[in-house]
Amino acid sequence: MASERDRSAPRIPLSDLVEELLDHEGPLPIVAAGDPVLRRGTEPFDGQLDPGLLARFVAALRATMHAAPGVGLAAPQVGVPLRIAVIEDPAPVSDEVRLARGRVPQPFRVLVNPSYEGIGPGRPAFFEGCLSVPGWQAVVARHDEVRLTALDEHGETVDEVFRGWPARIVQHETDHLDGMLYLDRAELRSLSSNQAAAELWSQPTPEHAAEALGFTLPD
Repeated sequence: MASERDRSAPRIPLSDLVEELLDHEGPLPIVAAGDPVLRRGTEPFDGQLDPGLLARFVAALRATMHAAPGVGLAAPQVGVPLRIAVIEDPAPVSDEVRLARGRVPQPFRVLVNPSYEGIGPGRPAFFEGCLSVPGWQAVVARHDEVRLTALDEHGETVDEVFRGWPARIVQHETDHLDGMLYLDRAELRSLSSNQAAAELWSQPTPEHAAEALGFTLPD
């Protein structure tokens, strides 16, 4: 992994790094916060992986996301500083949560060289977690609606508007590709262990948490 390599050593080609990762069976190891690969940003995908290797890498990202489990995974989270992410969310939530958070099923998508821009003033705040920050959640205000531009795994143009929870996933994963973690945008007084979040803050919205923990939600 990137953290285990001597910083002064020559950087190996990304294709070799991905081949090395895929040599091992099972889900890929997920890099945890503190590893520099999560903070350095990524280089745009421009054919560094041939089509066959790209397809294998995408399949491994998807399998790793499912195994974690999560609803998105970016290449830096497995130690690869390349501008690629995958998202997928079956949204197994109650109707109450679905309505409050706009969480609807999101089919599997591959995002290559994605970027987004917010649409409108809405910035709802909800608890959010990350596979690279295991065991913790915090409240993050994000655009309720974004326009995503990207390519898919076949090189086809993606230009699409996402709303609600799918927009949150798009923002979270694209941020990873820019060297950002959700904690950089979070209300840190809301930081809660997964256990505390489940036991105390499982309501569809974080109003009770804001009152009890002493932070302000956006208007």
